[in-house]
Amino acid sequence: MSRLPVIVSFGGVNPAGRSSLHHGYRRLVIDQIGMEGRKRTVDSLRAIMNNQAPDGDTDDWILNHTLIREIEANLFDSDSIPIQKRAILEPQERSGTSFLIRKNQCPADIPSNWLVEEYSDQQLRIEVNGALDVLIADKTSSKVLSAGQLPSGFDPAQLYQSRNHPRGLQLTIFAASDALGALGVSWDEVKKRVPPDQISVYASSAMGQLDTNGSGGLLQAALKGKKVSSKNLPLGLAEMTADFVNAYVLGNVGTTGANIGACATFLYNLRQGIQDIKSGKYRVVVVGASEAPLTPEVIEGYRKMGALAEADALAKIDNINRDKIDHRTACRPFAENCGFTLSEGSQFIILFDDELAVELGADIHGAVADVFVNADGFKKSIPGPGIGNYLTVGKAMGLIRSILGTDSLKNRSYIQAHGTSTPQNRVTESHIFNKLAGAFGIKKWPVAAIKAYVGHSLACASADQLIASLGAWKEGIIPGIITSKEIADDVHRNNLDFLLDHKEIDKENMDSVFINSKGFGGNNATAAILSPSITKKMLERKHGTLALKKHKNKLQTVQKKIEDYDKKMIRGEMLPTYKFGEGVIEGEELGISEKFISMPGNKTGVSLKVENPFPDMTDGTD
Repeated sequence: MSRLPVIVSFGGVNPAGRSSLHHGYRRLVIDQIGMEGRKRTVDSLRAIMNNQAPDGDTDDWILNHTLIREIEANLFDSDSIPIQKRAILEPQERSGTSFLIRKNQCPADIPSNWLVEEYSDQQLRIEVNGALDVLIADKTSSKVLSAGQLPSGFDPAQLYQSRNHPRGLQLTIFAASDALGALGVSWDEVKKRVPPDQISVYASSAMGQLDTNGSGGLLQAALKGKKVSSKNLPLGLAEMTADFVNAYVLGNVGTTGANIGACATFLYNLRQGIQDIKSGKYRVVVVGASEAPLTPEVIEGYRKMGALAEADALAKIDNINRDKIDHRTACRPFAENCGFTLSEGSQFIILFDDELAVELGADIHGAVADVFVNADGFKKSIPGPGIGNYLTVGKAMGLIRSILGTDSLKNRSYIQAHGTSTPQNRVTESHIFNKLAGAFGIKKWPVAAIKAYVGHSLACASADQLIASLGAWKEGIIPGIITSKEIADDVHRNNLDFLLDHKEIDKENMDSVFINSKGFGGNNATAAILSPSITKKMLERKHGTLALKKHKNKLQTVQKKIEDYDKKMIRGEMLPTYKFGEGVIEGEELGISEKFISMPGNKTGVSLKVENPFPDMTDGTD
């Protein structure tokens, strides 16, 4: 029997704030959710911003220090980035150059034109015959001044014993804990119902951990005259996003993995997760992504590719002076634009199979019908777009037509575009949507693009899109592409409706959303997501009216626990789940037989009876 991957919780953080209970989503549409919704959103932001707003009109300060904005000094000083400049010092006189140096600072490999003499107990005198090759400390300024930064004052390192973890892993701990808290069902209860080998975790970053506590420190240390830390290399790995969740949040011994697909990374992990549930071998899947790329080096790398919106280019297309730039509108999907805006964040979702979701009374936010992945084939360049995204979008549309019918696809679906805000993306992605909409007989297919608010968080980008879509079903508002005042002339739009303003929807009559992602190297993915309303109808058809009534009764208790969690977070009582060294099980503690492995504290254990997957090809035994 088919198993439906049901979204039962989500959590995380991005430039819009905390994701759980739709707080981050509401920041996107805060002007349309009423005073009560606005207050709750601001209160949630105030809590994670550590109450740093100054006295006076604090609400405006809080809102102004979220979403895309000018790079703030807590990340780095964009006007004073430390660099090293190489120089050749030529002697002014024939006698050469001489200087004193501490003995412990003298290089082991003495240049051939150096004469070294003892000067004192601590110092040496160096006589240089000819030129001296040196690196001089210098400063430079960034040409990119806008970024999707986490709300000002949010410091995940202060919420737990972070032990010099890279920022991406700090965000992982917060985001996974947030999803766990918003589940409304204790993880211990989940483990009582589900054998440990039927739980899987798939999460990663696209680029690894590149700050000084990760791979950045590994590669920079020697050139800065510092020592490499024992943590730099292992904590820099992209897979650590999943490893940290397994080891310090869930204590997971089930399946794990870290799929990487550039900007489509989250959807690659989601695809792996839903395949687990559909196979019937797994019942619970945690899927996530984390990215913390806002460092001077990464920003400069993307800028050199011509990918980012530089300050001078923004000023040019707006025909204004550079000091008049509105950084809030730096990202303009499908409009006249000049590059994407880099962002940071972490997002996690929890999936149950449909039977477990009904049994535990879990909150149902929607379901994942499928995720399609296709490469581009032969390419002219690695970052250039290709044909793979036509296939992923087309197959996702075909699936929704098969599940819900042609009328639903044509009139009750919309698409969350990758929408990076580059001139190339606005043409190529709009062509994909426009051609396929026409092929399926869609006249005005709604297109949204939330990078306009939060920027491009690389691995997390499609998770940002997904969680915003779940919020649209909660509040009945699709966030508009409000930073784009008008669509560019080269954008294909005969069959499309680009939502430049917020669009109110009948949340019971918007059946599906497509999450689209295009990554460097030809990593294309499109997810077909079913609405909460459609998901519940499918569950009722499979499990019956009585089962759904029982689910509804249990859901009241679950929702009370979710609200209690939210109240605690808004009070600022943020203690992420971080179990360092807790509950460690050694091999000697396992109960091992030929049929079963039991573990302390786990009632279900792991069965060693594995069915022969090739009965038509082997005789089999027993």
